[in-house]
Amino acid sequence: MMRWYSLLTSTPKQVSLLFVSHFHSTFVTPSPKQVSQIHHRWWGYPKPSFTPSSPSCRQRVNTLHTGSSVEQIQVHEVVEHDVWMKMQDEARFDATEEPILSSYYNSSILSHKSLETALANHLAVKLSSASLPSSALSDLFVRVLETDQAIMDAVKSDLRAVKERDPACISHVHCFLNFKGFLACQAHRVAHKLWLQRRKILAVMIQNRVSEVFAVDIHPGAKIGSGILLDHATGIVVGETAVIGNNVSILHSVTLGGTGKVSGDRHPKIGDGVLIGAGTCILGNIKVGEGAKIGAGSVVIKDVPPRTTVVGNPAKLVGGKNNPVKLDKIPSFTMDHTSHISDFYDYCV
Repeated sequence: MMRWYSLLTSTPKQVSLLFVSHFHSTFVTPSPKQVSQIHHRWWGYPKPSFTPSSPSCRQRVNTLHTGSSVEQIQVHEVVEHDVWMKMQDEARFDATEEPILSSYYNSSILSHKSLETALANHLAVKLSSASLPSSALSDLFVRVLETDQAIMDAVKSDLRAVKERDPACISHVHCFLNFKGFLACQAHRVAHKLWLQRRKILAVMIQNRVSEVFAVDIHPGAKIGSGILLDHATGIVVGETAVIGNNVSILHSVTLGGTGKVSGDRHPKIGDGVLIGAGTCILGNIKVGEGAKIGAGSVVIKDVPPRTTVVGNPAKLVGGKNNPVKLDKIPSFTMDHTSHISDFYDYCV
């Protein structure tokens, strides 16, 4: 067992190393019980300073109280190191289990020095074409990823989000290599960076290739937070002025679109912790409040209050407009699509 007095006499670097070896499973990858407790308290004030799949978790514990002194711990470095090490370990295990894939895992993961170069290479291979070589794309992607820490923080948060919320996700490396929703989101992050740099031709080219390869069409002007799960992802369309907050879960065939009548700021604004069910259309410059849940197949054309559920075409509040049912857990984390269904339907088939 680790001796606590060692923290009192260790240097900050030593404390960080101890933190990696003894505490990463607690603060970086919370247990289901811890996640449940976080969910339960999320609506209270003050809100917790981290969520399991947000880059802000590096601020969750930045000090250890050791009597009268306080040791600073660089949790951000722990999180970054942890995700990439896990992926490498998972890749080695998979290559051992399926030797036929050993070359694939080596070229995609094990031969790379960092998550940045691995992601740049993997996206380039996926999005390349006869007239657009993977080497050119890889150089472009790696320059963006290695110079923008915010993007890489979001990449790691997305990896953790998929692993925690999608029961079909076997491992982090499985998500990285095979989940097109994750890959489409990361390609968009690069395209959005280029869009902000006014390199719009390149940004739109990446958008087009992502749409052709992954069947996910996100305009490079759209703003997307971290901790994003695009589950299955096929048919997702996100318009130019859409904004998606942190820790949002979106299923397939979802449209965040305009109404066709206005220009300028014309697309939805999705708050933190929102869950959007499959086949949903959210149209116009409207706001979906934080922690709201949109039922599958809904058509939403008006603002949705925070912590409420809307269902139907046109979408209606579960519980009624005057007394809507308030959610006490983050729906994007629970991925619960059926709670309070009896409050909306008279019967279920």
